[in-house]
Amino acid sequence: MKKPLVTPADESGDDALQELITFYEETLGFCPNSIKTMYHRPRIAYAFIEMNKAVMENQGRVSSALKRLIGYLCSHTAGCEYCEAHTIRAAERYGAAQEQLENIWSYQSHSAFSEAERAALDLAVAAAQIPNAVTDEVAEKARQHWTEGEIVEMMGVIALFGYLNRWNDSMGTEAEKGARESGQQWLQKTDWSGEKHRY
Repeated sequence: MKKPLVTPADESGDDALQELITFYEETLGFCPNSIKTMYHRPRIAYAFIEMNKAVMENQGRVSSALKRLIGYLCSHTAGCEYCEAHTIRAAERYGAAQEQLENIWSYQSHSAFSEAERAALDLAVAAAQIPNAVTDEVAEKARQHWTEGEIVEMMGVIALFGYLNRWNDSMGTEAEKGARESGQQWLQKTDWSGEKHRY
C-alpha cells in the first residue's frame, strides 16, 4: 500500500484512554498505531483494549510468553506482518526463551518446546487458517495437555488476533519503530519484510 487506509487519530487529549493504554507501554513499550486508528470511533478503541486485557490476563499455566507466541503463529499464518512484529516483540518482553524465539517455526520438533506447548501452537496454526483446520486430532491433542479453561484462554488469543490481523493488514497500519526493530531481529529466517507497513 502507498499509505495507510486510515490515518491514526490523535488520542493524546483523552486522559481515560491514556490510562488504559499504559497496558501497551508494558507489553510493547509504545501505544500501537492500531489503537489510534480504532480511536476514530472511541468506543471501539475502549472495547478493544478491555478485551485485549481480559484475553492476556494470566490465569495459570498459559503463560504470557506462550500467549504471545500463539499470537505470533496466528499472525504469520494469516500473513499480517504488523502483528507478527508486535507479537514476537511482546513474547520477548514477557520472557520467551531465546531458543523459542529463534525456532518458533520448528516448534513441532525443536527441543525448546514441550509437548503441551506444541499442542497449543498446533491449535493456533489450525484455528488461524481459512477455512478453519481444527480437526478432531488437533482438538484431542489440546485436551490431553490443557484444561477447558486453558483452552478458552488460548482461543481468546487466537480470536483476538483474527480481529487484529484483519484490522491491521486491511488498514495497512504503519509499523512503529520498536515493532520494526523486533521484526528485523527475530524474523529474518521467515519471509517477513514489514514493507506493507512501512511508509
